[in-house]
Amino acid sequence: MRKFAVTAFLLIASVAFGADKTASKDIVDTAVAAGEFTTLAKALQAAGLVDTLKGAGPFTVFAPTDAAFAKLPPGTLDDLLKPENKEKLTKILTYHVVPGEVTAKQAVKMDEAKTVEGDDVKIMTKGGKVYVNNAQVIKPDVKASNGVIHVIDTVLLPQ
Repeated sequence: MRKFAVTAFLLIASVAFGADKTASKDIVDTAVAAGEFTTLAKALQAAGLVDTLKGAGPFTVFAPTDAAFAKLPPGTLDDLLKPENKEKLTKILTYHVVPGEVTAKQAVKMDEAKTVEGDDVKIMTKGGKVYVNNAQVIKPDVKASNGVIHVIDTVLLPQ
């Protein structure tokens, strides 16, 4: 059953995102152009991580949408964006980044991945869907010139 779920997930990803296309924009520009990551872009700016994610990479980013950030408790995001909380914000954002380029095809064969933050995220499939910790991957394999983005529906929080 897992093999079928993985195959279906990869097929959908390939069709939806044109797996053979070469990306010309870096991770940050790709996310900004998508229009559903304005909160992530704002957080990356506040944490001083924009230049890093515009760098050579490669990186794998589990990118929470604006809707994912909206699920945080009221006031949490505003608090994290304050200059005095830059270290905490950086820890959360780097928990969404894995060094190297990990495609959906590779990810579904993994149980966990070490993040830039230092802790591992758990990777699993349930009901034909892929999850990173408790976040569902809703758009896999969004190619960028310096890595890949997997869009998720929940902000990942390190322990």
